[in-house]
Amino acid sequence: MTAAIGQRPKRFIQIGTGGFGHYWCSNVLPRLVKLGKAEPAAAVDTNPDHLQNAIDGYGIARDCCFTDAREAFDRVKADFAIIVVPPAYHERMVDLALAHDLDILSEKPIADSMEACARIYHKVRAAGRKMAVTMSHRFDQDKQTLEHAIKSGEYGRLNYLVCRFTHNCRTFASWGKFRHEIPDPLLVEGTVHHFDCLRALSGADAKMVYAVTWNPPWGEYAGDSTGLVTVEMTNGVKCFYEGAKANAATMNGWTNEYFRAECEHGTLELDRRWLRVLRGGPWERPLGQDLPLLVQDAWMNPWLAEMYVDWLNGRRDDHPTCLEDNIQCAALLFAAIESAHTGKPVDVQQYLAQHLRG
Repeated sequence: MTAAIGQRPKRFIQIGTGGFGHYWCSNVLPRLVKLGKAEPAAAVDTNPDHLQNAIDGYGIARDCCFTDAREAFDRVKADFAIIVVPPAYHERMVDLALAHDLDILSEKPIADSMEACARIYHKVRAAGRKMAVTMSHRFDQDKQTLEHAIKSGEYGRLNYLVCRFTHNCRTFASWGKFRHEIPDPLLVEGTVHHFDCLRALSGADAKMVYAVTWNPPWGEYAGDSTGLVTVEMTNGVKCFYEGAKANAATMNGWTNEYFRAECEHGTLELDRRWLRVLRGGPWERPLGQDLPLLVQDAWMNPWLAEMYVDWLNGRRDDHPTCLEDNIQCAALLFAAIESAHTGKPVDVQQYLAQHLRG
């Protein structure tokens, strides 16, 4: 596959080639380059050893590798920036990209606070640039298949949703060292993706959220590793979420989450990537029918990156995780954190409006 005839590949600067940036170097960007949709202009990482990931992954020249982002932006011409650094540094990188008239593709979340998310939102809109956030999880094969089934109409109206994400990562560094050291690790590093899934499955944004979070004595975390969250969506769909990183057993860990959609004419159950529809009478054991998963060339970040470049090229009207959409996911995340800290439900749309007003 190649880019459209007469359409040159978009040139990118990747900021952050270590950690999860290594995944981008090895799994996401080589595919974009092979498709002829993009080509590397520069790679940036403060650790020079990490730049080898970009050299090995998509063949960038060593003289196009930098340890200083500002120098890379000043010296290299590009079309868009890919931000794969910790959230606390996102705003700084967004500012550099906008100062050099670049569009932006960023890892989640938009930033490390709702205030920073709102500032980025206003800056990008004022500059007239395109920005998307790679909320990859709902673009996995199993979640996409469940969403397609719900929205097919075959099972009637959606009543409520349940999500379970439970994991035995109780010992220090078993979920990556930094997650055991930050505040609210469950919500920030795990639940944010599941919130995005619930938004997609329900077909609506969040209206109200109430979160209770804690860390059990055996959980080696500085912040809360366990939580129960109730969300009401703007279309009336109710959602319940169970998340735990310090359980004795991994029942539904990462990429194997349990989702149940209670619909008018059937219960859709996704459990460890196995999707089925359940039906039965009042005293009968439900009968299940397996539903096949959708099939396509790419899922998650590789698919999101391809859609993003197509958006830049005008081959898509929008991007499913564009900034205008993802600000809703950020609002739900940080409103849930506020609810967990205060013990009170939070009106998500009011919370978002207040922050966008400044």
